[in-house]
Amino acid sequence: DTACKNRPLDLVFIVDSSRSVRPEEFEKVKIFLSEMIDTLDVGERATRVAVMNYASTVKVEFPLRTYFDKASLKEAVSRIEPLSAGTMTGLAIQTAMDEVFTEEMGTRPPTLHIPKVVIVVTDGRPQDQVQDVAASARTAGIEIYAVGVDRADMQSLRIMASEPLDEHVFYVETYGVIEKLTSKFRETFCAVDVCALGMHGCEQVCVRNGRSYLCDCYEGYTLNPDKTTCSAVDTCAPGRHECDQICVSNNGSYVCDCYEGYTLNPDKKTCSRLIGFFSKPWLTTAMDMCAPGRHDCAQVCLSNDGSYSCACYEGYTLNPDKKTCSAEVWILINILLFSNASPAVDVCAPGRHDCEQVCVRDDLFFSCDCYQGYTLNPDKKTCSRAITSSLVTTEESCKCEAIAALQDSVTSRLEALSTK
Repeated sequence: DTACKNRPLDLVFIVDSSRSVRPEEFEKVKIFLSEMIDTLDVGERATRVAVMNYASTVKVEFPLRTYFDKASLKEAVSRIEPLSAGTMTGLAIQTAMDEVFTEEMGTRPPTLHIPKVVIVVTDGRPQDQVQDVAASARTAGIEIYAVGVDRADMQSLRIMASEPLDEHVFYVETYGVIEKLTSKFRETFCAVDVCALGMHGCEQVCVRNGRSYLCDCYEGYTLNPDKTTCSAVDTCAPGRHECDQICVSNNGSYVCDCYEGYTLNPDKKTCSRLIGFFSKPWLTTAMDMCAPGRHDCAQVCLSNDGSYSCACYEGYTLNPDKKTCSAEVWILINILLFSNASPAVDVCAPGRHDCEQVCVRDDLFFSCDCYQGYTLNPDKKTCSRAITSSLVTTEESCKCEAIAALQDSVTSRLEALSTK
């Protein structure tokens, strides 16, 4: 079966039958038309076909409203006779607009969004003005394909055809091979629905786009740069949720929750303190959100009734992220102008750093260090006792025992004296 389930069209063939087209060549054109009809899904509710014949005059062989089955269409095509001299291509296109693409002649109303398509077959150069007429047709929503044979003027074909030209302009050397174009138009009009057949690379949603497709994602997901796969949107990222305290991601969406000692209000967003609730009997306040590990403030964390906010040391300002801090301009100027003077802010002052043991100041910045016998951990803040191994000689052991004995003796004498 060579037929395809193509999208419905209002399709008009406009064929050149001027004197340059020999009778046997015109018969080849009619065979081409019949084979094209065979490939189409013809019907009153499917594709409707009309044929126009032109030379120095134009003849509508049959309009879109006449035949709705392939056999009748092919029979009507077989009876078409060539006209005579002249190649009035512009007049033929104008006649198609005026007399064929009308609802009275079988064109379906614009509300049905049925594409209007013209296929012009010619072997010569137009003898009238075709550029403006073709432009008017395209503006009116008519898609024009131009088929040139043998001596056809390629520039004229390009002028009348729709964009993109490489999909709307065709050329064959002789009428003897015009039938080869049938497969080209079949590919054009009978494009498979790759979304319906699953012939696509979309991870989630395939959206048909003309003869191609685009990928999309389900709600709560976003399309990745590869235009095929999807990633879940972090709905709990700052600014993407309305939770008062805790946001919990939930399969592309989110739900709100509250800290211990609070309950979620009916709006499912805000929280209220539980009256008389204490998580442990010796605790009388809500969770300390400024405890280490519970906040992401760079310098100062301020507890605020079960939540927290960030602040900065003197000489610093809070950045727009409401977490980190930047030195004020006057501090930087002070350092630049008075590089030998002490910085205005002592970043190693108590409470201004998070070093566990030793804070080493470097202008506006600091680094952490450890006491002798300790090493700095990978977090560059805390310290661990250095593990050393050594062999204690017998002599050193004896010295230790002697010192210990002396210490015990002195302690005993002091205790004896204190009792007198």
